[in-house]
Amino acid sequence: MSGFFKSSIGRKVSMALSAFFLMFFLLQHLSINILSVFSPELFNEVSHFMGTNPVVQFALQPVLIFAVVFHFVMGFILEIRNNKANGAKYAKNNGAANSTWFSRNMILSGITILAFILLHFIDFWFPEINTKFIQGDWSGTMPGVDGFRYHEELVHKFTNPLRVGAYVLAFVFLGLHLAHGFTSAFQSVGAASLRKKLEKVGIVYSILIPAGFIFVAVYHLINH
Repeated sequence: MSGFFKSSIGRKVSMALSAFFLMFFLLQHLSINILSVFSPELFNEVSHFMGTNPVVQFALQPVLIFAVVFHFVMGFILEIRNNKANGAKYAKNNGAANSTWFSRNMILSGITILAFILLHFIDFWFPEINTKFIQGDWSGTMPGVDGFRYHEELVHKFTNPLRVGAYVLAFVFLGLHLAHGFTSAFQSVGAASLRKKLEKVGIVYSILIPAGFIFVAVYHLINH
């Protein structure tokens, strides 16, 4: 198994598998967040279920954290190795003629998205961990708020235009990252023959997912 991760193919396949998991998570996460716009009550119910379900909290959540860390660490390793291996070739063959600037600089978008994830953790995940695991409060309620607290907390975070601006910028970079990463992930697992179809699906996915998150943030900024 260690030899698999040390090989170039092994690293690319493992990177692709983590990408698939994270892309599915983004779709699921957006599906829940969009409820905060159309049905705050349902958003609260679903959020409470996800936040208190033992399978989600003690099985899926650790897997998600591992996938995020693994994906970015492996991405940086691949980028560094590719730069070392292809530096001279780009100088001779002009790699810019055969690929987009963004596809050759995925590490830049990766760093931006990583900074956003840290902000997202500070805004939502760390307070949630503190409430449930340190304070021991799994009720999902807060003083002065009827029903569950999740919608109130979400709206409160998006009352600051600077924070919303940071989220919007991060989601734009996420879209650019997905535009290349979606097709690249499938190619890494042997689906290169479907490249043209995957590019179309990837474009739709890389636009709709970030646009959906941006819509949620801007909606709550305007309507808080």
